[in-house]
Amino acid sequence: MQRASRAAVRLRHISYSLAPTQEAVSATQQPPQSLTPGYRLPPAEIAEIVDSPPEPLLSFSPDRKLVLQLSRPPPHPPIAELARPELKLAGLRIDPELFARSRMSYYIGAEYTEFTDDLVLPIRNGQSHKLKGLPPGMWINYLTWSPNSTYLAFTLRSAGGEGDPPRGPLQLWVADIATGQARKLLEQPLNVVFEDYNWVDDETIVACVLPPGVGDPPPRPRAPLGPKIEDNSSGKKSQARTYPDLLKSPYDEKLFEYYTTSQLVTVSAKTGDVKHVGQERMYTAVSPSPDGRYLLVAYLEKPFSYAVPCGRFPKRVELWDRDGKLIREMAALPLAEDIPIAFNSCRKGPRGLDWRDDKPAEMYWAECQDEGDPAKEVSPRDIVYTLEADAAASNGTGPRQLATTDLRFGGISWCNGELALLYESWWKTRRSVIWTFAPDSPEGGKQVLFDRNYEDAYTDPGSPLTRRTALGTYVLALLDDQHKLLMQGSGASPEGNRPFLDVLDLGTKETRRIWQSSGPVYEYTSTILSDLDQSRPISLDNLQMLASRESVRDPPQYYIKTFTAGGSQAEERCISDFPHPYPTLKDLQKEIVRYQRADGVDMTATLYLPPGYDKERDGPLPCIMWAYPREFKSKDAAGQLRRSPYQFSGISSSGPLLWLARKYAVLDGPTFPIIAEGDEEPNDTYVEQLTSSARAAVEELERRGVADIGRIAVGGHSYGAFMAANLLAHAPELFACGIARSGAYNRTLTPFGFQASSKAASEERTLWDAPDTYIKMSPFMQATHISKPLLLIHGEDDNNTGTFPMQSERLYQALKGHGAVTRLVVLPHESHGYQARESIMHMLYEMDCWMERYCNGKATSVDLV
Repeated sequence: MQRASRAAVRLRHISYSLAPTQEAVSATQQPPQSLTPGYRLPPAEIAEIVDSPPEPLLSFSPDRKLVLQLSRPPPHPPIAELARPELKLAGLRIDPELFARSRMSYYIGAEYTEFTDDLVLPIRNGQSHKLKGLPPGMWINYLTWSPNSTYLAFTLRSAGGEGDPPRGPLQLWVADIATGQARKLLEQPLNVVFEDYNWVDDETIVACVLPPGVGDPPPRPRAPLGPKIEDNSSGKKSQARTYPDLLKSPYDEKLFEYYTTSQLVTVSAKTGDVKHVGQERMYTAVSPSPDGRYLLVAYLEKPFSYAVPCGRFPKRVELWDRDGKLIREMAALPLAEDIPIAFNSCRKGPRGLDWRDDKPAEMYWAECQDEGDPAKEVSPRDIVYTLEADAAASNGTGPRQLATTDLRFGGISWCNGELALLYESWWKTRRSVIWTFAPDSPEGGKQVLFDRNYEDAYTDPGSPLTRRTALGTYVLALLDDQHKLLMQGSGASPEGNRPFLDVLDLGTKETRRIWQSSGPVYEYTSTILSDLDQSRPISLDNLQMLASRESVRDPPQYYIKTFTAGGSQAEERCISDFPHPYPTLKDLQKEIVRYQRADGVDMTATLYLPPGYDKERDGPLPCIMWAYPREFKSKDAAGQLRRSPYQFSGISSSGPLLWLARKYAVLDGPTFPIIAEGDEEPNDTYVEQLTSSARAAVEELERRGVADIGRIAVGGHSYGAFMAANLLAHAPELFACGIARSGAYNRTLTPFGFQASSKAASEERTLWDAPDTYIKMSPFMQATHISKPLLLIHGEDDNNTGTFPMQSERLYQALKGHGAVTRLVVLPHESHGYQARESIMHMLYEMDCWMERYCNGKATSVDLV
């Protein structure tokens, strides 16, 4: 699937939102110009870009008649917001005042307008309807449309500033779209630690509220009640990765239960009538059936664990009617401390319980046949089952087998009783298989649609488009009611990404391309807009789609693209006029560069040069190289181009492109592939491949004459930080200095594997399986060889598996102990990704001082100790 661009992100489903009064908006629009004492600002040209006002987020109503626009606050909250009390329990971080996850995002304004032919986004003043009746000093979260577009539901919470109401749990509100009038819907506040609310039908909401009469949290005991004891007297093998924020004591257990227990209620958006549903429990999910007559409910049970996060605690999943009557227990999952650490492992028992999108009330799920262990050779590996809720309610009918997979089941895209797509894949081989089958006649078997290596971007057929149903769900969009699908994809090719729209004939498996992006702009299609009349099939005559267009100089703008004449012709209408977010860098120079490393593997990177730069006049520049190694199973896949030379360059407040404003060259995202073909283990040659990739990139910069070795900084975040430290240890001659943010540098502290959930050079073996590899890969073990200056930055409250702050602290101590030039900056209250404006600005200040001193040869005002 194609990478989401800035425009795509604007149109994602809104899961968190907020909105105060106009007075609050004007008071919070402008970021402060100074920082809390102790924090420093980077140069003004960087700070100006970081403080650029964010674009609004947009959402179409389900009936496509309205557009909702949500204004966002300044991009980074003050450090005081992050300093609020926070509980770290069972892998969660909870705001105890809100009964919610900590550090939620928010919005500072909400307005909507009719989606007309002359609409231009963003909505201009005086052209919109604003929500009425919102109390001052409040923010909105969790905003959703009702299925029939009649209501907007959302939650209010206090901004918590001076003069605002006291902070407290979120309140559920609803607004009538016809009038814009908003009102509180529930007196009892919500508990949104796990679940918030869902629309059951056009007027009814099911919500998780605080239990009636909930008291104060359990008091902390003045003295320990006893020792912490973990027991494995049974000798059971239970390996676990280095999870953060686990439960540590009986008191933690009491707090976890207190803050996650809720009561389910249903409430009418029209009348406000409330009904309690079920008992008080630790509910984690509530999913109404598409027809609104049933509820799939999941909740946690004891015993808890001190070894794994709450996602592996005992869990029960039940089928209820909408009034809370138990129909059937669907799953009773015990504590899962023994899931293997290997990729493609899974929990034993029913998993992925959900509703079919093409049926009023039919469930499906998968159950592994290998006990969740990919090392066991079995066939089938997974079985998919289905069960109609009506049958379960009336006669206790059991589930029927729907399909089997020999790889790990990955989901189903539903269309109708005659067609669905079944997905399965396998990590070790990078194999992906997509099948077609008839879910109402599974005895007919399944047919292969695609069987491919999912690392091969050039053969990616794309993803099928969907259409809205009368039930409010989305199913595969059949073209002219035939077995033909519309497929859209990123269009990776040796020339770069060129998004496309194809017609796929499921019978012949042949495709016909009806549209493809071409330079010098980058375009992509996203959502079908002409799908409101469910009685009419999707057709290539008058097919309307939302599309976006951008270029290196111009930010993404929205278009309505209308296909006619069987898809051979297309008309378009621009519906947006978003300004350039950072005009000082509008004329930046961007180029996709290609080169080879010593073993012949093709490499790519994006080279950025400052506006107005002339190589003949200005000569080589100081340069920052920012990268993140990736693992591949073949040299061909590693060498493929997965970016576009025509895409607009979004500038992150923590990314390297900010230094274009400081007249640096930037080599962004050079491919540092770690390749392991066949049965090879990628990390056994990690260091050799890493240094070879870096050397090839540096030599390409020198060949082009835009940078030289003496003035190149290498840096990265997380696994990129691990990379940067390794390069200074094993190839110090290539770089002037390094910057490593929030990394893990001693792999013996992550002994049961690492990089389990990314495309990085992952490790399934344990430290005891491959001790030499763990030690060789650890820059901590090579501290005596790090001779170039290394800046270490870490969030004090890092919540990422394996990257505890101790990793940076220990590496700093090792480097300092051997006389290396190094500096450690620990950012208070920050987790793996940094949020507070003070933290972001100070991080950039430190990075700028480091590079100015060691790449540009300039003295800086940084306080060196």
